[in-house]
Amino acid sequence: MKRLVQVAIGDQAFLAEGADPIGAVREIRPTALVIYVEGGGDFIVRSPAVRSVHDGKIVLDAEALDAAFLAAAESAHARETD
Repeated sequence: MKRLVQVAIGDQAFLAEGADPIGAVREIRPTALVIYVEGGGDFIVRSPAVRSVHDGKIVLDAEALDAAFLAAAESAHARETD
């Protein structure tokens, strides 16, 4: 597993480059991140699900994320349009 050395608390998480943020890093572990998704809570995201890290952004690989995380991310954006 890759170590997540460039990540900082508060970095925003995205499902794709140029997309809206879906959460923020709350905790950094050696091979995982704890990402808070508004209205969904904290989720552990293992390092293989991290596609890239740059400029305070964490781009995730949606195919490597569990269904609960994806549902929370989708729900967070749905509330923004209500």
